[in-house]
Amino acid sequence: MSYALQVVGSSLDNIPGPPSTSLINGNIGQLFNPRQSWEFLQSVRERYGRAATLHGMFGEKILYTYDPRALHSIYVKEQDVYEENELLLTSFGLFLGPGLLAMLGDQHRRQRKMLNPLFSAKHLRDMTPIFYNVIHKLESAIASRVGDDTKELDILGWMGRTALELIGQGGLGHSFDPLTEDRPDEFAAAVKSYFPVQGQLNTLGRQLLPVLVHIGPAWIRRKVVEMLPEGPAQKMRRISDALAERSAELVNAKKRALQQGDEAVKLQVGEGKDIMSVLLRENMKASDEDRLTDEELIAQVSTLTLAAMDTTSNALSRILQMLSTHPQVQDKLREELVQARDDGSGNLRDLDYDEVMELPYLDAVCRETLRRFPPTKQSFSSVRKEAVLPLSGPIRTTDGKFIDGIPVKKGVKIVTDVRGSNCNKELWGQDAEEWKPERWLKPLPPALEAAHIPGVYSHLMTFIGGARACIGFKFSQLEMKIVLATLIPSFRFELTGKPISWNASGVAYPSVGESKKPEMPLLVTRLNAY
Repeated sequence: MSYALQVVGSSLDNIPGPPSTSLINGNIGQLFNPRQSWEFLQSVRERYGRAATLHGMFGEKILYTYDPRALHSIYVKEQDVYEENELLLTSFGLFLGPGLLAMLGDQHRRQRKMLNPLFSAKHLRDMTPIFYNVIHKLESAIASRVGDDTKELDILGWMGRTALELIGQGGLGHSFDPLTEDRPDEFAAAVKSYFPVQGQLNTLGRQLLPVLVHIGPAWIRRKVVEMLPEGPAQKMRRISDALAERSAELVNAKKRALQQGDEAVKLQVGEGKDIMSVLLRENMKASDEDRLTDEELIAQVSTLTLAAMDTTSNALSRILQMLSTHPQVQDKLREELVQARDDGSGNLRDLDYDEVMELPYLDAVCRETLRRFPPTKQSFSSVRKEAVLPLSGPIRTTDGKFIDGIPVKKGVKIVTDVRGSNCNKELWGQDAEEWKPERWLKPLPPALEAAHIPGVYSHLMTFIGGARACIGFKFSQLEMKIVLATLIPSFRFELTGKPISWNASGVAYPSVGESKKPEMPLLVTRLNAY
């Protein structure tokens, strides 16, 4: 069959997609429903393929895609045309301040230029001992609670505490949690609650946020929020206040130590090697045009902590759930880790940065989990000027024509399906929906290599790509691998039999049954043989 490729009109009307389920909300309720959005997006992928039209609020048309060529244009080739969605920028700016997640253009580039070197492999090598110091405390804490028996533990809670302490010591030069004892911390509680509470905010209110923040002065808007009845909005206000207050305290304390000289810095957690200490030193030396303001520095603390904690801890929880579901994979991984850590006398040693990063099966387990279950299921962009979004192959329109590009006008919103890209059967094969770490131990499909997925990590969109790629993805990788390299030889993880559901939010999180409380219980047994 032959057909002429052409581009249709200037709207999304001819791009097929699911019907609207609400005159006011369109498909927004389905897209953001914590439980149903997984099935909704799966149905869109299966029914409509690489590109589709969704319905936004009040009849607005939204472009949905996971087409690899379209993603390359959005995140790499035409970054000036497709920028972060205003709703996300407004949300992060309102709740976290003017940090990296809330900025566009020159201000975003300036912040990223200052932060990029802090997440390099060289700097992470220097921080590896800090990671081990924290994770061995985690190992001891779990061992003390398990003893010689098999105990049920909330693994999500432990991974969250560990991730916060790692970004605390390695990122901020501050200890939030000793791990070996239970000690409440307001900042930690705020970070852990951020995404679950954000997901509970009223859908209409969230969608109108970019408009609402421009109504009246900030102090009046705050008074209005304070007058609202107790609920998600009040919780979000308290979370934002707690993050801002502690972030300011941390930055000011760090600045005072730097002003007192090297000896004062060495007495702090991290001994001046943490990200915030290095950032402040470099910021002092930066030119006026590159230097970050105090407000920006404070916002980076909240931003980096939030970004580093939930994504990595929830990904680790998912890995341990999958290892519990597939005990043969857990056994194989344990065998690789014990062999690598054997010091020749039957004891286990710590692996250095290069050793732990290069273990093939550990790497395969991490990559496959991040491929199949990315912590963030979708990303949002807005079109800044009229363009034609190219596609990697033709799609059929509602009037029967075939097109290889979609005209988009300024203001059009685009939803990127991260999981859709990661599990694209055209690229990954018919088993793309299966969790199979072994796929990474052999050559990847030629179609995948040729597609040039713009993701910053392993042909995946998990950490996005281009200028808005996750700046801390190497930090996250190191954390996951050292946690697993330490825990898997020491403990066996098994399912409890309780139903675990994953809730779609800013970052997906697990809960038990119909509950929305973040938790993931697993049975843990200490392995004395190691």
